[in-house]
Order: sequence, then structure tokens, then C-alpha cells
Amino acid sequence: MDVDVVVVGAGAVGLAVAAAFARGGSDVLVLEAAPAIGTGISARNSEVIHAGMYYPTGSLRQRLCVAGRRQLYACLGQRNIAHRKTGKLIVATTDTETTKLEAIHATGQANGVEGLDLISAANAKAWEPELTCTAALWSRETGIVDAHGYMLALQGEIEDHGGAIALQSPVTRIAQIPGGFRVHAAGEAIACRRVVNSAGLNAQRVAAGIECLAPQHIPKLTLAKGNYFSCTTRPAFSRLVYPAPVDGGLGVHVTLDLGGRMRFGPDVEWLATSNPEDVDYTVDPRRADAFYAAIRRYWPGLPGGVLTPDYSGVRPKLSGPGEPAADFRLDGPATHRISGLMNLFGIESPGLTSSLAIADEVRRMLAD
Repeated sequence: MDVDVVVVGAGAVGLAVAAAFARGGSDVLVLEAAPAIGTGISARNSEVIHAGMYYPTGSLRQRLCVAGRRQLYACLGQRNIAHRKTGKLIVATTDTETTKLEAIHATGQANGVEGLDLISAANAKAWEPELTCTAALWSRETGIVDAHGYMLALQGEIEDHGGAIALQSPVTRIAQIPGGFRVHAAGEAIACRRVVNSAGLNAQRVAAGIECLAPQHIPKLTLAKGNYFSCTTRPAFSRLVYPAPVDGGLGVHVTLDLGGRMRFGPDVEWLATSNPEDVDYTVDPRRADAFYAAIRRYWPGLPGGVLTPDYSGVRPKLSGPGEPAADFRLDGPATHRISGLMNLFGIESPGLTSSLAIADEVRRMLAD
């Protein structure tokens, strides 16, 4: 074999998986189609470290988010990677939404999420005077991170342990051979014992090129675009502020970056295409009207004319509009009966938060 493990995709999750194998003494090669690491999903999100209260108890998203968040904070502190535990207020503006907050609080407690408290509207407003709400849920453990700095640290760890990252190396075909696989990428054929498909938006495409994988093991891909708008005013909040969740996402929320800039998003724009190559990442300025309406439900003082199109991202969803949110899929040998193969499907939010825990799970599932 040329290497022990090939990881397809150099986003946060792929890099975390590769680093976990490299730390364990495996010879690792990461294949990335783009000319740089972390240019896909990992570069187009809110950079939020999630606490883990939204996800059904016992689901992979719940378990890996809570464990991954704890691991991530420890990793960031040890490596001096920029981050801040800002905390987050999830706010209700109607009695129905207050009931929803109570349900999220109960789920969070069942999920083992620390620092989660229901607080009154008066207390929330005392913390954030610009806020209007009927009740709020305070999450102490939510924060923000320099996602690119985190991925650079993972790249350094991979290389320090003898691993390598090959950029501009799209995978075209994966064939099974005695004792492992032959991975075809950028005109080369690499023989390896284990393959981890962590290609994000392109995970289904990569899986379709695995010659020994039956089609029934490749789930349908639904793309949901999330748009962000920046705000030209000074930040009105010192914490993250989220509304009650909506179909397909967590609602248009207030996020802060490490430089103190305030922005809003993402919304949920279901796309007609399932081909990531067809996605237009341009933010339509006309979507600002819906943003103003959503934001003014909890910040009625938002001035007019201050929102400007910023950036967008796309989530590789395994469920569509009106359907229950799908769980992460870590499809290993127990699923498809192919020794040494792991496909990661539907790794959207909270994938960044969960990345280190996902890496540990993948390594365990592919252990000899």
C-alpha cells in the first residue's frame, strides 16, 4: 500500500479525521479538489461553536456535538487558536415560541448541555437593552471560533505526524483491491487500506464513484442555501442572539465575528438543484426585505438601509422542506459491509463543532 488511510476532503471534518489517524500512527493522505483547504462548507458558515440543545437526544448530531464542543474548546485553548465563549440568547416573541424554548431547554438538559437556563424577558433585556422578547433561553457554552485558524492547526498536526495534503486532486474513482482500495485522483492511483469520504457537498458524488458500493447506500442530497447580510451599524448586541428555530435551520440570527463585526443569517433557501457545481453563491439583495422583517421581531430598533449582502453557504441536507431534520450519517462497514470504507453524509451544522468527536468515532469504526 502507498498509504494506510486516504481522506477525501480537506474541510474541518476531513482534516480532523486525518489528524486523528495521523496521531495514532497511521500514514495519512488527504485529497482535496480545491486549491486550498477549507474552501467549502467550512468556509461559509457562522463560525459558531454550538452547545448541543437542539438535537434529538441520542442522535449522532446530539452526541457528537456535545462531546465535540468540549473537545474543541480544549483544543482551541491548548493551541492558542482564536475563539471566544460569547454565550447565546435564544429568544421567543410569542407564547407559542416560549413553549418552543421550554422544549429546547428540556432537550438540552436531557442532552447533558451545561449552562442552559430559561430567563425572563426582563433579565434578557437587562443584558441586551436593544432586545425585545417574551422569554429567553441562555446558553453559556455557545461561542465563536476562527474556523480557518482551527483548520490550519489541524493541517499542521497532520503534517507534523508525517501525513500529507494533496490539493487540486479531485477523486474520480475508487476501486476495491485485495486488502484495501485504489483511489484515482488527478491522474494518480493511490493504494490504501482505508478510505474516508468526507467530501461535504460532494460526498454523494464521490460515493457514486466507489465501484464496490451499492447505490442504495448513497442517500438523496438536498441543497439548502443560507444567505448572510452584514450590518453597517455598530454592534447592538454583545452576545449571539437567535430566534426560535424554523423549518430547515435555526432562524436568522445575530452573529458576531472575532473582530466584533455584527452580521445576520443564515436564512433557508431551498435550491432546485442537487448539483453543488450549479450553486450560485451570490446573495440576492432582494432577500433583505425578509431579513428586516425577521430581525425586527426581536430587534425592532433595526434602522432601515443598514443591511448589505455579505456571503452565503450551502448545507448538504439529507431531508427536504417540511421533513424532519435528518441525522448525520457515518456509514461504515456495519452499514455497507465493505471493510475499511467510511462515507460521511449530511454533515452540516453542527459539523464544525462536532469535528473532533466525529474524527474519534470514524477512527473507532474503522479500527482493525
